[in-house]
Amino acid sequence: MKELTTHERMLRMYEHKEADRVPITDGFWDSTIKRWNKEGLPEGVSPDKYFDLDKFAGFVANNSPKLPEKVIEETEEYRIFTSDWGVTMKTWKNHGGTPEYIDYTIKDPATWKKVKERMTPAKDRINWAQLEKNYKQWRKDGTWITAIFWFGFNVTSSFAVGTERTLIALIEEPEWIIDMYNTYLEMHFALYQMVWDAGYHFDEIICYDDLGYKNKQFFSVKMFRETLKPSYRRASDWAAEKGVKFRLHSCGNILPFIPEFIDAGIGMLNPLEVKSGMDPVEIKKQFGAKIALHGGLNATLFTRPEQMWTEMKRVIPACKKNGGYMISSDHSVPESTSFEQFREFVRLGKELGKY
Repeated sequence: MKELTTHERMLRMYEHKEADRVPITDGFWDSTIKRWNKEGLPEGVSPDKYFDLDKFAGFVANNSPKLPEKVIEETEEYRIFTSDWGVTMKTWKNHGGTPEYIDYTIKDPATWKKVKERMTPAKDRINWAQLEKNYKQWRKDGTWITAIFWFGFNVTSSFAVGTERTLIALIEEPEWIIDMYNTYLEMHFALYQMVWDAGYHFDEIICYDDLGYKNKQFFSVKMFRETLKPSYRRASDWAAEKGVKFRLHSCGNILPFIPEFIDAGIGMLNPLEVKSGMDPVEIKKQFGAKIALHGGLNATLFTRPEQMWTEMKRVIPACKKNGGYMISSDHSVPESTSFEQFREFVRLGKELGKY
């Protein structure tokens, strides 16, 4: 088979058809790139371009309440600030990782009602300059274009309300949490419709929504069906009307939810977090005919490269059968990964991913 573009490969993966090879991509910590700049990656050159990874482009419209942003404290090591979601958080400058969430503006239905008044779709929430500058080249290069959606449990619990507060509310007064899900989703419907109507068409939507942690989910299948699944279905239907695919990113052990994802119309699942108990080979056996898979290579093995190569030889040949798979780590590439280790990861991935 002739060499395909990323766009052509991805369509085949979603359709559960084989291609020239499996697509390969990953995410990189800023601190990882800083390390690699010292080990051979030219300054200003992205790892995607240097390693000839598949071509992906994503953009996001701002569906936040656009609350005032303010820097509270800044040192050489960290930064504490309030975000446009109304969250006070701490991030680190010299290494990657999850931010520390310190405080929230939205704490109950009353504060949500007040903040909700700010949730008005407007053209200035869209980065038109990014689209005007890049869209034609993306299409020319066969890039796979993704519109990023923020609307589910993770954006509510981390970006807006807090995990503990969200989980308690889902039991005691779920209506306001469901209203948040739907308000964020409707904001993105309106904003991305503006994008679509302007002629900037995308290939998929992706929702980042971590629903689990090690060995377990944050809530039951029953609660998922009653609170969050209807929003997933709405997003899926909206995408399907445009001929657009739907990929879900959800860290943690989410095995019991997979049949629900399929029923809700989700076409691809990422990242298949091995550390939490997700085995991509077993998931492929059980569900691979109904949902495409992305990830499933344990990122902790980057520091144990021989084990990583062994795992790649186990996972990739099994998951690529009949299409429906994309190669990447089960999260992202941490700063503990050397430049040469990732070079071999890409080389071996492309070799094992050939059809």
